[in-house]
Amino acid sequence: MPSSASLRSAADPVRGRAAGVGRDSWRRLRTYLIVAVQAGLAAALSWVVARQVLGNPEPTFAPAAAVGVIAAALGGRARRTIELVAGVVLGILVGDLLILLVGTGPWQTAAIVFLAVSTAAVVRGSGALMTQAGGTAVLIATLTPATPDLELPRTINALVGGLVGMFVVLVLAPLNPLRTVRRVADPTLDLFARQITAAAEALARGDAPRAEEVLDRMRDAESELARLDEAISAAHEVVRLSPVRWRRRRTLGAYQRGAEHMDRAFRNSRTMVRRIGTTLRSGEPVPPDLPAAVERFGEAVRLLHREFLDAGEPVQARERVLAAVRHGGAACRQDIGFSGTVVVSQLRTAANDLLRATGVPQDEARRLVRRAAAGR
Repeated sequence: MPSSASLRSAADPVRGRAAGVGRDSWRRLRTYLIVAVQAGLAAALSWVVARQVLGNPEPTFAPAAAVGVIAAALGGRARRTIELVAGVVLGILVGDLLILLVGTGPWQTAAIVFLAVSTAAVVRGSGALMTQAGGTAVLIATLTPATPDLELPRTINALVGGLVGMFVVLVLAPLNPLRTVRRVADPTLDLFARQITAAAEALARGDAPRAEEVLDRMRDAESELARLDEAISAAHEVVRLSPVRWRRRRTLGAYQRGAEHMDRAFRNSRTMVRRIGTTLRSGEPVPPDLPAAVERFGEAVRLLHREFLDAGEPVQARERVLAAVRHGGAACRQDIGFSGTVVVSQLRTAANDLLRATGVPQDEARRLVRRAAAGR
């Protein structure tokens, strides 16, 4: 019979994964709770406008359209509104035309939907445009005999839902762009810093399997990067279109540029970690300055994380980046193998990206990296 200690040790990984899933779910809820509020508000408001203001006896599609706009990928709601209305109009035009030519019935419905979706594809419409065109074509083909004059109410509902949805997200309850970006950047930068530090520890201990684990975790972090990109796109849409948030344009612009370079730094760091694994598996010499360089780089990411969230000038992060490059340069002047030199090269590339993320101009970042690599 297994001992209680072995049962506890077997349960620990499961408990750890469950805790990780819980933390991730809580972070997502905090980030996207505003979307749920916006969706509920837009649904109620669009129903009132369609039913009470415009007197539409069947206003159901208006709140559905509003929720469709709200639930669109963050940062793409303006485009989604246009696609939604365009899809409805396209479905109506194709449906009415074919009903006049071939009448109604099962095969006629299939032909109408096929042509509507094909037309949407020909005009390079997205999935949203094709869905609305096909869905509207189905309604026109199947309900027109029993419910004539369906076209105008559905088009009006689409317009009401789309416009109310945009009004809610841009005027009535716009998200706070900086808070949203910081909230999503928090776990992303924390993960980045922790994995670089773990890679430095694996390099110092000569632990190749540990380096492979770090690489796997960095590969799995694509969802975190995608979430950050989505949050920045949403924030950019808000500060560009919402009068309430226009004053945040300059600050968000700096964050957006920094995030682009941070993304490159992460991907170059992943290549660096892959080479760390190769260095260890090949049994190449590892001078002490090499893991120190990687450790300093991880510290720089951690400092940038802190200074980014505090909205301060990332002076310490820049200093720590250059310290990492100096250690890498010192490692190259010692006994080091081919893969070790590639690790240093990737470190310098990632350091340049990280300096750019802190706001250093391109030419200045290159000059600083070259000087630090030479030990100056």
